[in-house]
Amino acid sequence: MSRGDRLVRPVRGTGRAVHPAGFRGSAPEPGGTGSGHREDATGVRDVFRDRRDAGERLARVVRAQLGPNPLVLAMPRGGVPVAERVAEAVGVPLDVVVVRKIGAPGSPETAIGAVTADDPPLFDQRALDLLGIPEERLADMAEEQREEARRRVRAYRGDAPEAEVTGRDVVVIDDGLATGMSARAALTAVRSRRPASVVLAVPVGSPNAVHALADVSDRVICLETPPDFGAVSLWYEEFPQVTDDEVRELMARRPGGPDGSGGAPPG
Repeated sequence: MSRGDRLVRPVRGTGRAVHPAGFRGSAPEPGGTGSGHREDATGVRDVFRDRRDAGERLARVVRAQLGPNPLVLAMPRGGVPVAERVAEAVGVPLDVVVVRKIGAPGSPETAIGAVTADDPPLFDQRALDLLGIPEERLADMAEEQREEARRRVRAYRGDAPEAEVTGRDVVVIDDGLATGMSARAALTAVRSRRPASVVLAVPVGSPNAVHALADVSDRVICLETPPDFGAVSLWYEEFPQVTDDEVRELMARRPGGPDGSGGAPPG
C-alpha cells in the first residue's frame, strides 16, 4: 500500500481516528507559495496535490465506511470539489449543506459562531464569554449570514429539490477542519433531520477539532491530523479559492444529475 493509500481507522461513536505514526509536520518551505508539507524520516513529501486528489484519497476510506442508504453532503465552497470526487467514486448522490461563519464584531475573520440556511445559529460560548458579547448582540449579523446561506443554496442547487436526509446514512465532507465551528453547525443541522447516521469526512484537520466533534457525529474520518496543523491550506500543494461558478459546474454534473433524481432514497 502506497503512502497515498494510507487509511485511518475511525472509531465509531468516539470521533477519534487512529492514524499512522512516524510522520512529523514541518513549516512551509522558505520562499515557497505558502503550501506546507509533511515529511517522513526520508524527507519525502506527504501532502495533497489539490482538492481533487484529496477527494480521491478520501473516497477509498469512505467507501469502506458507507451505510446501506448513503448520501454525501458537501460544505461549499471548498468542500464541493472534494465531495464531488467522493460521490463519483463511490456512486452515491451529492448535495450541499451551506454554512456561514459569524465573525466577532470588529474582527469578522474571527469566527465565533456559524449558521445554516434554515437552522438556529450556533455560537462558541467560550469565545462569547471571553469577549463579553451576549448572543443577542449578534442576532442581526446571524440573520445576514443566514440570508447569504439561503442565496448560496439557491445558486448551487438550482431547481433541483433538496436531497432527503431522513433515514439516510449521511457523509458530510469539507476540504479540511480548522476550528470545527462550521462543521459543528452542519452536523447539527443534518442531525435535526433524523438521518440513520452522520459521518464527518475530511482530508486533514486539527486534532483538537477532530476530537471535539465526536458529540455531533457517529464517526469522524480524517486522513491527516498533524500536531502542528496551522491551517488547512498548508497541507495542499495547490489550494486556490473555489468560486460560485465552479461549485455550480460541479453540482450540475453530480451523481443524480441537476434534475434532483439523486435526491430521493433508493427504492
